[in-house]
Amino acid sequence: MSATESKYVEKKIDLPATMIERAEKSHPGINFKSEAEWLRCVKDDFPRFIPFLTKHCALDIRGRVLEIGAGSGWFSAELSKLPLVVEIMTTDISAKLLKIEAPNIFKLLRANEAKITRTPADFEKLDFPANHFHAVVCSDALHHSAHIPRVLREVKRVLKPNGTFIAIREPVRPFVKLKPSKSKTSETNDLPGCSLGEYRDYFEAAGLKLTVKRVVLSRGVKYYFDKVVNGFTHARYAFVATKSAK
Repeated sequence: MSATESKYVEKKIDLPATMIERAEKSHPGINFKSEAEWLRCVKDDFPRFIPFLTKHCALDIRGRVLEIGAGSGWFSAELSKLPLVVEIMTTDISAKLLKIEAPNIFKLLRANEAKITRTPADFEKLDFPANHFHAVVCSDALHHSAHIPRVLREVKRVLKPNGTFIAIREPVRPFVKLKPSKSKTSETNDLPGCSLGEYRDYFEAAGLKLTVKRVVLSRGVKYYFDKVVNGFTHARYAFVATKSAK
């Protein structure tokens, strides 16, 4: 392995074999119309989240970062380019995604791979010490847990005091349910999810102070339209939570 490539650390996680097998058969682009559309979003659309988080949300992402439920690891790839991020642990229950898919995505996005270590992990029972990470992140991952508060409590445990948890691309139920257009080529509208109020309750129960940011990544006239209807016909938010200094 080259010194510029990401490292993979083999680790056995204590989960039912059927759950791991199901994860191994899954793909992070399952909710897209095609593999090509998924890759287009990974390359062109998803990277817009980074300036949204660092500029619009004024988040200072630095130090040691953990990604949970990483799938193919596009979020880790983009975060690795931030100069103040020094180390990223990229985790998922699927070793297959981490071993095969993630390296391809890292190459596609020109990640700073030397910062990244890939290893299997159960986000409901993280095998990392307490007060260890400056930031924990996830994309389209929380709702896959049958017990979201348990995940959030683990996130809080491994975060350093004043550490930040960032969750993006979580399906949130809007006020009005619209039938998706047949011509729609991006993410579908029929994903499972909780209401915004339910997510707020989960974060409060875990002892994390939550700030909800409306996500609008479109441009031009569509930006203003999406900004107005966000939460009504669709609901796209970034969850930014902090662990207290105590």
